[in-house]
Amino acid sequence: MIRKIALYGCGGFGREVAWLIQSCSSHGTSCEVACFIDDDPSRRDTEINGFVVMDLEKARRVFPEAHIICVVGNPQTRQKLIQKASKKGFGFETIVHPGTEKSKWIHIGIGTIICAGNILTTNITIGQHVHINLDCTIGHDVVLGDFTTIAPGVHISGWVHCGKRVYIGTGAVIVNGTEDHPIEIGNDVTIGAGACVTKSVTSGTTVVGVPAKPLVRK
Repeated sequence: MIRKIALYGCGGFGREVAWLIQSCSSHGTSCEVACFIDDDPSRRDTEINGFVVMDLEKARRVFPEAHIICVVGNPQTRQKLIQKASKKGFGFETIVHPGTEKSKWIHIGIGTIICAGNILTTNITIGQHVHINLDCTIGHDVVLGDFTTIAPGVHISGWVHCGKRVYIGTGAVIVNGTEDHPIEIGNDVTIGAGACVTKSVTSGTTVVGVPAKPLVRK
């Protein structure tokens, strides 16, 4: 049976994930895009790349068998939308590009998206509804908390533990911790594009630069 997937959100990443699903299907995975879902009334009943945009209730009615993947990059917003979809009775899907290099010692939570070009080594724990965008590397003993977003070209070395709703910007690097002293990235941390994180970051902090330091707002 072909698994139907509704994409909650219809921005640029949503279009990329629609292509990801088509790519998975061409490699033998039985899945297809059912529709896009968006809460903006002005988008309803329009089409994006050939797929209809619906509101949540219509999607549930038209595609009762469909599962959802949320394709909104902002972690906090994604968590709210997942909670909303769950209340409507939707289940959730996980999509991993078939070309992903990964060992068998990886746990991947429901609702997670892993795009093309990624390498995941060993003993990695990935939470629920995590986004790993294009061309990232994830080292040994890394933990990625629920709703974390990893933008393209991010490199995370071994023994790094990320909390929930972490956003790691394009091209950022997190150097390795150790088994006794892993680098801890707290909940709701934002790591700016191109930053190099060399030590733990407390919850709610935004860090930028090389080496990464807390952003000072003027």
